[in-house]
Amino acid sequence: MTDRPLTLMAVHAHPDDEATGTGGVLARYAAEGVRTVLVTCTDGGCGDGPGGVKPGDPGHDPAAVAVMRRQELRASCDVLKVSDLETLDYADSGMAGWPSNDAPGSFWRTPVEKGAARLAELMLHYRPDVVVTYDENGFYGHPDHIQAHRVTMAALDLTELTPKVYWTTAPRSMMGRFGEIMREFNEDLPEPDPAEAAAMAEIGLPDDEITTWVDTTAFSGQKFDALAAHASQGENIFFLRMGKERFGELMGMETFVRVRDTTGAALPENDLFAGLR
Repeated sequence: MTDRPLTLMAVHAHPDDEATGTGGVLARYAAEGVRTVLVTCTDGGCGDGPGGVKPGDPGHDPAAVAVMRRQELRASCDVLKVSDLETLDYADSGMAGWPSNDAPGSFWRTPVEKGAARLAELMLHYRPDVVVTYDENGFYGHPDHIQAHRVTMAALDLTELTPKVYWTTAPRSMMGRFGEIMREFNEDLPEPDPAEAAAMAEIGLPDDEITTWVDTTAFSGQKFDALAAHASQGENIFFLRMGKERFGELMGMETFVRVRDTTGAALPENDLFAGLR
């Protein structure tokens, strides 16, 4: 045993991803005395600008958006009591198929080994006991999420560390209800076409394939407030339309699939640190 605190490292693609996928666990484990480290890979410059101006439209300035989103990211980390924020500041690649995917300096265009070397340095500095990132498809196919997955797994291979490693996911039972929930808060939302519905049905995992269910209900208020800190992106953050009470009812469980482990902790588990304390 050492005096070093248990450490969680979450590797995300953009400002606001930390709150959407892992806001509950970041807040919960910070409250339990775990050191929480957030690594945000891109600057978020492909997000909305002031007044909701979209990327590519007149008046959208990616550099100014990146500055604004860095401020929002710090505010979110304050809400979640994140111990340490590290930003790699690669250019946001935008959604799949956007010209920004291949822009010089974009995260998507960055060689994996280059990003992995930088992240490996951070891993060796913080020596995380648990690492969380996305699955091979970046959960829903976003280029920067996919790249964050690749860089994280390559960085782990560059170190001799043996943390428990998790990929964020969602239970298919919940994804099946997601369209209904969205229409509950947006009556004008059209029914998805069959192709979109089929794609939505493939996101996440069957419930019995999820290894780790972490109850973060007590921290759902912090998670909501962390999302709200990303005010410039409010139009894109559907969850904020629910209001804090309904959000807490629906978003109190965060789910993961465990992909690396040396503890032998039994599955399914309800604690990312099972076997470590």
